[in-house]
Amino acid sequence: MRSTYLKSITVFALLLGSLTVHAQKGWINLFNGKDLKDWKVKISKHELNDNFANTFRVENGLMKVSYDGYTNFDDQYGHIFYKKPFSYYLLKVEYRFVGEQVKGGAGWALRNSGAMLHGQAPETMLKDQDFPISIEGQILGGDGVNERHTSNVCTPGTTIYYQNKLYTAHCLDSKSKTYHGDQWVTAEFLVLGDSLIQHIIDKEVVLEYTRPQIGGGNVSNFDPKVKEDGKRLTSGYISLQSESHPIEFRTVKLFDLAPYAKDQKKLAQMIEKLKKEG
Repeated sequence: MRSTYLKSITVFALLLGSLTVHAQKGWINLFNGKDLKDWKVKISKHELNDNFANTFRVENGLMKVSYDGYTNFDDQYGHIFYKKPFSYYLLKVEYRFVGEQVKGGAGWALRNSGAMLHGQAPETMLKDQDFPISIEGQILGGDGVNERHTSNVCTPGTTIYYQNKLYTAHCLDSKSKTYHGDQWVTAEFLVLGDSLIQHIIDKEVVLEYTRPQIGGGNVSNFDPKVKEDGKRLTSGYISLQSESHPIEFRTVKLFDLAPYAKDQKKLAQMIEKLKKEG
């Protein structure tokens, strides 16, 4: 009797586990809420995986970018990279800015961070390189007074096409509203190889562009062999920034759309489903 009971419990547990896996299929929690074991740190002026002054850390289930170990920011721009590249996906991050900007941070870096998309591998960055060659989904917090859009795009070492025209300026504003204070904000980035990138805030597409490629300026101290101007960006690494203002992330997850990339109908259906889910 006891054996039959245990067997029934085991079968039920396996079925429940199977249903849970099926329900979550496609979603990857890039940040597990516990540690940074799946991430690599690259901070300018430091070697790969030298997490200077414990800039990137996990506390109370949050990924935090902190500067309590700095005396001066000194252009030590940092990025924390997820361990593998992606090509087609929906990235979702929940963030909030907290505290005060560290001494020595640039004026433009006030309440400024970003989700870097289609980035170069962290191993290919030189020690003194400031930003990865990538497409930046720029994250901005309001200053309490002025209009300040979030989920803009910036292009360190890259260019994009906007409204079917080559766009070479470094940054392009979205049409999002301004988020003042320390409130949590949800930003999503739909990335479909080099065919389309959309920035989404509160279920609204606030910016979209196409044909990301290597080119342009606004990146320093890089390896010239890596900056292949004109190369289309169809995949790459995702990273989050440290730019001198403390920020916290409570969700960093990704739905992998690569399995649908060759079937446009199924891809469109899945994207529509994900957008409705919010």
